[in-house]
Amino acid sequence: MKSLSETWFAEGYVDFELKKYTLLAYLQEINRHFNENKLYPPLTDLIFHYNNLVSLRDNKRLLQEQFPKRLTGIQREQLQLLYQQMIEDDELMKELEDIIHYAATEMQGTISSGAEIYEFVENNMTISPVGLIPLDLNEGYLFLSQSHHRDTLVYQYRLSIFEKHDEKYRSIKTEFVDSWRRSFSNTYESIKTQLIKNRTTLPNPAVYAVEVALRYPVEETLLPIAKRSLVRHITIPPATDPRSGLS
Repeated sequence: MKSLSETWFAEGYVDFELKKYTLLAYLQEINRHFNENKLYPPLTDLIFHYNNLVSLRDNKRLLQEQFPKRLTGIQREQLQLLYQQMIEDDELMKELEDIIHYAATEMQGTISSGAEIYEFVENNMTISPVGLIPLDLNEGYLFLSQSHHRDTLVYQYRLSIFEKHDEKYRSIKTEFVDSWRRSFSNTYESIKTQLIKNRTTLPNPAVYAVEVALRYPVEETLLPIAKRSLVRHITIPPATDPRSGLS
């Protein structure tokens, strides 16, 4: 998917109608993915651009810093580019502010469409532990199954903590392991036993089965939502999670 640059609204010729065309072409591409029930990476990309616009709209100083600078000359000996701020043009700034306001409003509507798909998938997703769960939940396996399909996709997951703006967040990384065909003899528990036997690096893993009652794309939708739901499931115990009924 072709994305916008971080400063698309201020690049080249700053004209409302021109930028409107650029934006609508981008949103049309986003909606095409949403119509195919493919959320990621389009939704992540869209939210990034929306947050960027909102930050700039609410902080004019940031807007001035983001604005491109016009090349005025080249100092050959030092090979440095000399730039001149274009921000002094009040008429240009007014055009830019109109573009940002319009774009943020349009993006917000498209984000809502993506959020509806996300919530619908999440509401049709269940998470349950497989066997006994160890004390260390930071590494284990995620079993992803679609109710209409007998195959179970197995991923090894790792949770980590990172800090952003003095707040701590949990992130999850997954690595595809294999696909197992479920049967009366090949249950989630037996798959877990085979994993422990064949992959000795995790002798006592946490294992969670995520089941989805939908025929949606795995890589673009089901897996990303399953990962986010699993992080919340592990981080917030179901008894205290106000959305536990949705996981």
